[in-house]
Amino acid sequence: MPMRYTFKMKKRKMRDVKVIDLFSGVGGLTHGFVREGFDVVAGYDIDGDCKHGFEANNGAKFFEKDIAAVTPRELKKLFRGARIKVLIGCAPCQPFSTINRTRSMYTPDDDRWKPLKKFLELIIAVKPQLVSMENVKELADEEKYPVFGEFVNRLRENGYKVSYKVVDASRYGVPQSRKRLVLLASRLGEIELIPETHDADNLPTVRDAIGDLPRLVDGKAHRDDPLHRASKLSATNKKRIVATPRDGGSAKSWRRNLLPECYKTKDINTYKASVYGRMRWNTLGPTVTTHCVTLGTGRHGHPTQNRAMSLREAARLQTFPDDYEFVLPDDMSMTKVAKFIGNAVPVKLGQAIAASIRAHLQTITATK
Repeated sequence: MPMRYTFKMKKRKMRDVKVIDLFSGVGGLTHGFVREGFDVVAGYDIDGDCKHGFEANNGAKFFEKDIAAVTPRELKKLFRGARIKVLIGCAPCQPFSTINRTRSMYTPDDDRWKPLKKFLELIIAVKPQLVSMENVKELADEEKYPVFGEFVNRLRENGYKVSYKVVDASRYGVPQSRKRLVLLASRLGEIELIPETHDADNLPTVRDAIGDLPRLVDGKAHRDDPLHRASKLSATNKKRIVATPRDGGSAKSWRRNLLPECYKTKDINTYKASVYGRMRWNTLGPTVTTHCVTLGTGRHGHPTQNRAMSLREAARLQTFPDDYEFVLPDDMSMTKVAKFIGNAVPVKLGQAIAASIRAHLQTITATK
């Protein structure tokens, strides 16, 4: 029996420290902070459907609000009474979405950068002692994306020590291939991420994360776990997954009649292997996206069963604990829950960020 993916117990809550999560989504980053003992007092997101999941699991207030409408005054009110204020978030960078990857994405004054710029404005106005931002890895190139260089420089001009790096989430216990930019900033002194908790010899695998889950048929949910639910496959996609070799197979093994029309005129070797591919048991899982439960959008096929990954499997790859409640039981929409899971910061990565801030605060306290 494969080892069940487990999480450390929550740590004792830190006193006099309050956290606000902007762009909170359903609470992946917040939950990492909660598990490290931080008092997250609020989360903001434009998607009101995130309210139940955020509040039910994190004991914090959710505000459905566009970041453009958030004011320094309301954040200061929420921070009232805190000796240490921590502002965290994953500002969406729309120019990096697949459909927007054009020359226009290089324009620093593009309106689509507004969430990132507003995040900076709020930091400067509120002056929290600590800031963290998680974002797409491409943003780390300050020369190519001057909007990020400006973000970093403005923080430094306002008294923050800043560190940032592209992080391989698997090195912090996340069982998937996921690289993200993580920025930490402190008005209290130098700050950096904690050392990696995993190396190449002990990375978590797909088997570690989902190997103990019961078998499932496409289009069905397990009777004991509503989140262990898989999308219904079309007749053609059922033939495709059956024809895909187990444990890492891809479309390169298909007969030509199974290929999508757009690929029938091409050499099979030019077909992207990850599309319609199966996960491999003993390696990292694929990057979990909002379309992770759809067979044809990546290597989302189950290693051995003839279906795409279930919502539960996606949540496990994002390191959400099994008791995390994304929606009310009567609102189990595959599309909605997959969006919540795919958009989230993996909880384990959130914990690493939170642990870095905890260690920083302990160091500062020890040197006083």
